[in-house]
Amino acid sequence: MFALSSPQAFAFAPASVQVLPAGTWLRQRRHASDQVLYLERGRVLMGTGQGGQMRHQLGVVDGPAWLDAAFVLQKRGSCLDMLADSEVRVSHLSQAEFMQAVAALPQTAQLLLQDMSRAYCAQTELAVSRLSKDAEARCAQWLLRHALPYDTGGLRVTLHLRKRLIAAQLGIAPETFSRVLRQLRELGLIAGRGNVIDLPRPAALEALAVG
Repeated sequence: MFALSSPQAFAFAPASVQVLPAGTWLRQRRHASDQVLYLERGRVLMGTGQGGQMRHQLGVVDGPAWLDAAFVLQKRGSCLDMLADSEVRVSHLSQAEFMQAVAALPQTAQLLLQDMSRAYCAQTELAVSRLSKDAEARCAQWLLRHALPYDTGGLRVTLHLRKRLIAAQLGIAPETFSRVLRQLRELGLIAGRGNVIDLPRPAALEALAVG
């Protein structure tokens, strides 16, 4: 998630090392922490969670990788929720010692890390803010793009992929995709069940798609 030497390259040991099962929340937004997380192995989903689930998935990180070092370097809390997608081995390191180790690097390396972390945090925070707003618009765009006319003169979408794969294309969690489809159905913008979705009001769906 962020390029930096592994903890072994520093002159201090991890405060703790944990092996955790899939489904464990490693970091949640708005929860303060005095540690830095390093993913030694495993896979972690990054995004925004709600109700115990990853509502909007922003990315996936495969270890080895730092998970929140960029936010620590910028002295701000992580704007991402982090959920183990497999069994993971994670090192927890003291933020104070981490920052001391960074301060011992050459000045040019420190400046580079600060520039990279600043850009990463800004881009991530922008992406998170957009994710929470435009899931409905992206789903509407996807439906219209894949719609075909059928014999009654309306538009219809046949889902040839699993919803999980479609959600991945849209950059959202599968639960979010299902929730948006349910909302669109309640609004009368889509109809039908299973893998066949009718679009009875394409003009209204297009208005939603353009925001």
